[in-house]
Amino acid sequence: MQYLPFLLLTILGITQLSPLSSGKAIGKPSLSEQTIKDVEAEIFSYKAVAKALIHMAVEGKAQNRSYERLSLLVDMVGPRLSGSKNLEQAIQVLYHSLKEDRLQNVHLEPVKVPHWERGEESALMKAPRRQPMAILGLGNSIGTPPNGITAEVLVVTSFSELQQRALEAKGKIVVYNQPFISYQETVKYRTQGAVQAALVGAVAALVRSVTPFSIYSPHTGILEYQEDVPKIPSACITVEDAEMMGRLASQGLRIVIQLKMCEKKYPDADSFNTVAEITGWKYPDEVVLISGHLDSWDVGQGALDDGVGAFISWEALSLIKDLDLRPKRTLRLVFWTAEEQGGIGSLQYYLQHKGNISKYSLVMESDLGTFFPIGLQFTGSEEAKAIMREIVKLLQPLNITQLLDGGEGTDINFWIQAGVPGKKKLSRAT
Repeated sequence: MQYLPFLLLTILGITQLSPLSSGKAIGKPSLSEQTIKDVEAEIFSYKAVAKALIHMAVEGKAQNRSYERLSLLVDMVGPRLSGSKNLEQAIQVLYHSLKEDRLQNVHLEPVKVPHWERGEESALMKAPRRQPMAILGLGNSIGTPPNGITAEVLVVTSFSELQQRALEAKGKIVVYNQPFISYQETVKYRTQGAVQAALVGAVAALVRSVTPFSIYSPHTGILEYQEDVPKIPSACITVEDAEMMGRLASQGLRIVIQLKMCEKKYPDADSFNTVAEITGWKYPDEVVLISGHLDSWDVGQGALDDGVGAFISWEALSLIKDLDLRPKRTLRLVFWTAEEQGGIGSLQYYLQHKGNISKYSLVMESDLGTFFPIGLQFTGSEEAKAIMREIVKLLQPLNITQLLDGGEGTDINFWIQAGVPGKKKLSRAT
């Protein structure tokens, strides 16, 4: 996995140096100009170490190790939905694997997580013609009555159009045929679509899958309800079916759908965040956190989202250990639980550990895929960015050349918003 060392080298560089400053009041002073120059010189001194790390990961004995670890988990356990036996099996497997890897302080931290299960689902267009449609219920959605919901459809392309046509929506199934702009912009139709439709009296909401490409493949993901708004069932449909209904509606044709969803929500279940460390030799109470989430949706193996992010984070610690490198600060690996349900595991971790926030030098997560790396996105002070720019220079053999603003992630945003520097990978699909 040639993309991995950029995470690894960032961790190594930070833990060998002075604490990063975010520029916010969390007890860390800004670095002076002279200190930055000293730090730059120190980072450059790790060029040989960087080369050794890259060689071991790309060409040496660790080549493909994280891939093999991940493939074993997804093949043996499969999907890992919050509250499921599969997720708890995966947590136990990883707990024992981290111990076998001789990492330190391997332990499980209890978390209460949502337990929602998908039942049988179907959508049948009954007019203007009969046509079964592929759907995937959205996480946390309620089900329909046992006989389903049969109703006329209102197709809209935006929330503003829904408001303009609010009088037409009562008693109907709202179909969102929104254009794809970006994931961050378009995903609001998945998360907020049910609430917005319920506010104008709709009985269900169907959302065009949040993707620029489709091979008749509906997606899933979490939706958000509001306590003061009636809950209505909601599912994603394919891009193709959304566009088809958009064309029918533009011709003035009446569309009727029969929707059946047997989703159920159960009491919260017991789960765990999985933690392992390499203890710092000089400042063991100061932490550099690297992470990915172990849970996944139930309709896939969870290999890319986010098994690979979790496993390359583990690989970072394994490589440091294999080369007998000793960081000054503690490197802490966390496999989050219930990220897909809105960052439940990471929120509970933050609430449990925020009392020591001044001891966190950097927080990182990998959850944007493992495509061809082109840079790092980072949130922190100007002094911290100066340090990161020097670290990026060590990563040029891996094509890591850019340092951009905007480091964030569901599982680390709590820390970043509180002032701790944060980073994520910038990559492009190949």
